[in-house]
Amino acid sequence: MIIMIKTILSFLVMMNPFALFLYLNPVMKDLKQKDFFLVLTKASFISYVIILFFILSGDFIFTYLFQIEFNSFRIFGGIVIFSFAYFYIVKGKKALIQLRGSLDDLAAEIAMPFMVGAGTISLAILASEEHTFLTNMLLLPLILVLNFTIILALKFIRDHIMQKRLRIAFNKSMGILL
Repeated sequence: MIIMIKTILSFLVMMNPFALFLYLNPVMKDLKQKDFFLVLTKASFISYVIILFFILSGDFIFTYLFQIEFNSFRIFGGIVIFSFAYFYIVKGKKALIQLRGSLDDLAAEIAMPFMVGAGTISLAILASEEHTFLTNMLLLPLILVLNFTIILALKFIRDHIMQKRLRIAFNKSMGILL
């Protein structure tokens, strides 16, 4: 039970719904509530399929197919995350996710690399070693629903803050979490 809680918390920390909320701010402003809900649902489903694939394949893809060390993948993931953070700071909020094409394309753009990145894939491989496949199949939807719920709760809080000053303070305090 403790290992399951550790896995859930590890995935939530790696997915970081607070940072994802900030990255999605421009999208939230441009889309209707229903469309945003649909896009986030599709992104969560895409993430589920990708993470489940890596839980199934485990370390096989890295060791035998690509013939790379698992730790080098982790280093690459750190570089990717650093580049996104740098891009976010230098270019601003609207530079990361832009509305272009269909909502399905937007869902895929949110799912990879924001919900499923190198760290999440690493955790999926570790989860495949710690839990049975059935346990992982049950834990993963719970993790994605928690991530989804946190993002929607933050959106609800932000949308219902009446005063402009409080909304600005909320946005800045969310930026600190990034």
